[in-house]
Formats: sequence, C-alpha cells, structure tokens
Amino acid sequence: MPVIAPPDLASPIVLAASDCYAIGQQVAEQNGGTLAKASQSTRGGQPVCVIVVLVPGKDGQRPRRSEIVVPLN
Repeated sequence: MPVIAPPDLASPIVLAASDCYAIGQQVAEQNGGTLAKASQSTRGGQPVCVIVVLVPGKDGQRPRRSEIVVPLN
C-alpha cells in the first residue's frame, strides 16, 4: 500500500516500495517463479528495484534463488 503525505504539503510523496513489489510480481511471473523479496535501492546514482525470485528446481531439486536488478522508471 503506498504512503501518501498529508494534503497540506505541496506535492504528495509516494513510496516506491509498492512499485517495486508490482515490478517484482511481473518479473517472477516472467521467470516462472515466486517473488521472495522486492526492495528499492540506488545503484550508480539511479533508483532501482532489487527483485529476488525463487525459481522451481528441476527433478525435485531445491528452488533456485535469482536476484534481478531492474531500473525504477
């Protein structure tokens, strides 16, 4: 759920965590896995989403952990 600043401020502030979560759900779906974590970070001065997806293992093996960094645009 996004957090919005009170109406008395000139421009509302919306936290990007919900955006990263939505992006994470899309990335997990594209990779055939389950979203484990979605967080916002800064890399090279640019805002990014760090997405962790658990992809099912083959032949009953453990799920694979995949970390994907996506630009927050």
